[in-house]
Amino acid sequence: MQHEATIDAALACIARGWSPIPVPHGSKSPLTPAWLKLRLSAGEAKSHFALNANIGVLLGEPSAWLVDIDLDCEEAREAADCFVPLTACVTGRPSSKASHRWYVSRGARTRQYRDPLDRSMIVELRSTGAQTIIGPSVHPSGERYDMLEGIPATVDAEELEASVQRLAAHVIARRHSNTEPVGQDGVARDEHDDEHTESRAKAYIDRMPPAIAGSGGHAATYAAATALVHGFALAPVRALALLRDHYNARCIPQWTDVELSHKVSDAQRKPHARPYGWLRDERTNASDAADLGVDLSNFKLCRNTVEVHDEDRLAPTDTPPDPGPFPEHLLRVPGFVADVMAHNLATAHRPQPVLALAGAIALQAVLAGRKVRDERGNRTNLYAVGVAPSGAGKDHARKVNKNVLHQAALSSLEANEDLASDAGLVSALEAHPASLFQFDEFGRFLRTIGDAKKAPHLYNVLTALMKLYSSADTVFKGKAYADAKRNKVIDRPCAVVYGTTVPEHFFESLTAEALADGFIARLLIFEAVSTSSRQCAHAASVPESILEAARWWGDFVPGGNLRHAIPDPIVVPTTREAADVYERFAKLVDAELAHDAPGRSLWARAEEKACRLALVYACSASREQPVVGQEAAEWACAVSVHLTRRMLHLAHTWVSDGFFDSRQKRVLRIVRAADRKISATELSRRTQWLSKRERSEVLENLLETGQIVMLREASPTRPRMMYALA
Repeated sequence: MQHEATIDAALACIARGWSPIPVPHGSKSPLTPAWLKLRLSAGEAKSHFALNANIGVLLGEPSAWLVDIDLDCEEAREAADCFVPLTACVTGRPSSKASHRWYVSRGARTRQYRDPLDRSMIVELRSTGAQTIIGPSVHPSGERYDMLEGIPATVDAEELEASVQRLAAHVIARRHSNTEPVGQDGVARDEHDDEHTESRAKAYIDRMPPAIAGSGGHAATYAAATALVHGFALAPVRALALLRDHYNARCIPQWTDVELSHKVSDAQRKPHARPYGWLRDERTNASDAADLGVDLSNFKLCRNTVEVHDEDRLAPTDTPPDPGPFPEHLLRVPGFVADVMAHNLATAHRPQPVLALAGAIALQAVLAGRKVRDERGNRTNLYAVGVAPSGAGKDHARKVNKNVLHQAALSSLEANEDLASDAGLVSALEAHPASLFQFDEFGRFLRTIGDAKKAPHLYNVLTALMKLYSSADTVFKGKAYADAKRNKVIDRPCAVVYGTTVPEHFFESLTAEALADGFIARLLIFEAVSTSSRQCAHAASVPESILEAARWWGDFVPGGNLRHAIPDPIVVPTTREAADVYERFAKLVDAELAHDAPGRSLWARAEEKACRLALVYACSASREQPVVGQEAAEWACAVSVHLTRRMLHLAHTWVSDGFFDSRQKRVLRIVRAADRKISATELSRRTQWLSKRERSEVLENLLETGQIVMLREASPTRPRMMYALA
């Protein structure tokens, strides 16, 4: 019945951290005046949706920053793919297909864009204070809405808002190409925008230094164009007009229109999250902006501490958005993994759910190793890393895995806890082709094996691990020796890795080379971001249900014991719904790969890791008849997306291109750890490992490239100079 499907949809939303609300059948308006404050639990959903009601989803902050781009007109729907970020979560209805694009965008604001002539709605960005109707609800026309499925892409709020504004401007230009210009700059204006945007832009660039021959003129003009195009979101034609009429007059010599147009085009082509200008008066900061007669509260201003000569150095390094801690709803995997996690958390002195999940996934992966595959040929060999602060209980999951295998008489599945060489790794797998390698201090291990000078006997371990990762569906052949007896051949090896480490050791081991060659891309990094509260836990034997499941996998031989010596794994079917999830996920991955940004290798492995995770989910949920269904695929894709985005963010923070870059990033981490702002005195104290000259060089370059800003903060005695992240 309709109301049962609605209840199921509401429960699915709640499980994903989204807030559903009841709406009258056939309506788009909420049932209760207090709908903005309604937060339903799973237990309350049935009573609220018992009638034949529609269902809406609160957007923005109440739903973990789930937002919706509502494409209200046909032109917007046709052009959307060219302007708004791709996402695997798209809904609509028969007469308005793909009219809603769903994202996770922390801090995004509700915005509406209308045609300035007939006031018809073009596109809306719906966030906090808004709601959207989802399936199986019924539209007033009688059409049924699509179900809200798939994985919303995570997008920076400023980027998302800018993309919606550009889409609206495109529609306006298309509609009125043969009429008078729409507004002063040809851009569809948001109803909530400041009406004086252009005057603010004029005042802003009036305070920026002009282009003077021989003193960084190209860079100064490029910075002014960037502020207009990205900071004030002006159409290129209006940005060019302001540069020509209000900026160029102060330049020596003045630019030609062609040269100015080139600067605007460059600024438009290169993405920036915010404008950043260099004010000639070093005493001016954000608190002084009121004296200018213009509101600059939304913009970061920095001192003109050094003279800029290279315009490429002006572009700030865009930090990939941080998706935050591992989502709680992704901790739930039915069956064997859930049982192992429950035992882990009940016996841990400091329970760590994220690490419990990582350890349980690795255990299920090795139990099913060489015995199952999906329709695409993916196996269960996974490389997982549990990251937690020292003393946070990161070792417990490894102990649980060891105890389960030992008590189930499957100790042969656990390999040695240390490696002497790549030959030792291959020999261990030759003896037991499905093996779980559990490493403590995995970060130190990575730093060692990544440096041929420190440990030449371990340097080739990384190469061997990468080859083994890709050889689970074929034959692995080791090094060729003169003595043929030493040559190793392993049929379909299943090497599963679960390592634990403290954050500093692991992230300091990250290198640009490791990111580029793909080893880091093969890792699933599960972070426990804090030290959990201590509990009085007593030692307990492994529950019989867990041992029974482990023994079942140990005894299971695909095709029966008499088929042949090395049986082929069973093929775990993938449902049509799961295949659709994979297809949407593939489009998301393709869109990310198209950016050709650093960290490309991480996205290149995202789909493969999702398939392997889904296979583990299916084996955990039903060992006798595993099926990769929609839930398994959505969970796996969501985990892969989160871990990939988190790794991209961390790589930007830690991975350096050289010695000087590593110093810069270490200083940035110090500022970030100090709640994103630190006094000059305190920063000097925390960077005593730098000489005075080195510290000055690092800070000057960070200021020059717009990664930090200098602020003046009032104090009881005299103003304090502060450094803050831009």
